[in-house]
Amino acid sequence: MAVKDFMTKKVIYVSPTTKIAKAADIMKEQGIHRLPVIADDKLVGLVTAGTIEKASPSVATSLSVYEMNYLLNKTTVGEVMIRDVLTISKYATLEDAVYQMRQHNVGVLPVVDNDQISGLITDKDVFGAFLKVAGYGEAGVHVRLLMPDTVGSLAKVAELLAEHLLDVRSIIQINTENKKSAVEFQLIGKLSTAEIEAIFKTAGFEVDDIHVTENKLVR
Repeated sequence: MAVKDFMTKKVIYVSPTTKIAKAADIMKEQGIHRLPVIADDKLVGLVTAGTIEKASPSVATSLSVYEMNYLLNKTTVGEVMIRDVLTISKYATLEDAVYQMRQHNVGVLPVVDNDQISGLITDKDVFGAFLKVAGYGEAGVHVRLLMPDTVGSLAKVAELLAEHLLDVRSIIQINTENKKSAVEFQLIGKLSTAEIEAIFKTAGFEVDDIHVTENKLVR
């Protein structure tokens, strides 16, 4: 899975000279929490709701509302932005993006190649990618098998699915601690859950779970 397949391609950005009050308004209007800072078509920083909050006068300050608004409309993004921005290539794997986010405790990575930003990969994008890979939100039958962690096990399952005209929409395999693999399929076909379960059990597979799934709108 590549970053370019799941990143947010519509990039809303500001310049270093944008006032932080304006940046805050843009975030509120767009329902986002961070904005790339672009100058001369290059990424030069990142401003987040957190950085703006830190730069804003405290409610406990002795400044008047007029004075606070004056400061917010005078201070620029360039004065408060994060300058050392962690980025990733659109050709990198999604797994690499998730690893970097976890290692550096960040929720967004600007996608940059040759100094040009082409998108953002966020924690929300990662959640969406997981749902898509898992086949969540699609109508069909979800099956979870516990299989021996041996060569050829998955091939036998593939033969059964092809024989009974069951289309695989997604597949996830997880190695468990008891030397078995938990394999989950999202299937489409004309057979009922009882019929599909019987097919696998007759072939000697352990059916850990099977249930019908419905269409859901995933945003």
